[in-house]
Amino acid sequence: MSGKRAIFEEVGTDRVRNATPSGGMIDARPRGARRGIRIWLMILFALVVVMIAVGGLTRLTDSGLSITEWRPVTGAIPPMDAAGWAAEFEKYRAIPQYQLENKGMTLAEFKTIYWWEWGHRQLGRVIGVVWALGFFGFLVARQIPTGWTLRLLGLGVLGGLQGAIGWWMVTSGLGGDRVAVASYRLATHLGLAFVILGLIAWYAFLLGRSERDLMQARRSREQRLSLLTGLVIGAAFVQILLGALVAGIDAGRAFPQWPLMAGGILPPDPFVLTPIWRNFFEDAGLVQFMHRTWGYVLFILVIAVWWRARRSPHHATRLALNAVLAATVIQMLIGIAAVLYQAPWEIAIVHQAVAVVLWVLMLRARHMARYPVAQSVRG
Repeated sequence: MSGKRAIFEEVGTDRVRNATPSGGMIDARPRGARRGIRIWLMILFALVVVMIAVGGLTRLTDSGLSITEWRPVTGAIPPMDAAGWAAEFEKYRAIPQYQLENKGMTLAEFKTIYWWEWGHRQLGRVIGVVWALGFFGFLVARQIPTGWTLRLLGLGVLGGLQGAIGWWMVTSGLGGDRVAVASYRLATHLGLAFVILGLIAWYAFLLGRSERDLMQARRSREQRLSLLTGLVIGAAFVQILLGALVAGIDAGRAFPQWPLMAGGILPPDPFVLTPIWRNFFEDAGLVQFMHRTWGYVLFILVIAVWWRARRSPHHATRLALNAVLAATVIQMLIGIAAVLYQAPWEIAIVHQAVAVVLWVLMLRARHMARYPVAQSVRG
């Protein structure tokens, strides 16, 4: 039996004195190379942005069908001599784009469009190599944070899928009487590019803050604003797909007037193609009308969400929505200019570049709504 204790003696004094405090999950030491992985993701992000821009220029120069075979590995080596160039040119001369649109093209002219498409595909290979080196390097070194392996692996899977979809898109223009790729396949290809870009950006946002910071910020989440910004992102994605349909059939050059189209709200004869569903993909007037109209819807939605965000108690979140509104106004003005000047490539590529910026700003705004940045009492 233990001895008698004094009435004011602390019970278990030695145990309490010698105990070592242990923190919970929120105080745990960060696992994995968050900073290194974030830098790697930012490199991938920059490469994907360049890839989207080069893809846009490839389409604007009608270069996408210049390489008629899909050789993921051996295709990295371009023709090295006159015989090789002659063989590539002969393959191109067998497809409808040459026979119906570019008949009489010289070898020098063919080389110009060939290099655009080759550069586009080569950049895709570079992105694949950068992803593989980073992912497997961090994996072998056991530096991937808990819960991030499948996320980062998914980026590589989507990248491989994007390459396959790119070839699926090209094949639509190699036969029949087409002189360009199918617009809906182009929309699929561009849409997946924006999905990949968005995931990379989102992951970089998350890795830019510690797990402890994110866990604390989650308690202050603005649920309603998070849902509204998600709605804006969904509407913006639809507009991106519609923009790809416009680009796929050069619909942006069809009606160089604004706000009306040929003197009316609707373009003339919007449903002349049969079956009727073809009009939503192949009628230049109707496709441009859909892109215009959804642009108005998106603009109104952005204004409504921005107005709601003015009541946010978080300064950084309000600034993020201010940036979204400003970029939306700029993008709309560029779109109107593209219509009025019949979409010259200079304006068209700027329109696409601002779409990338706007996309990332919208994702950033949603991230701020879900994980508000702490601020002082003074704000």
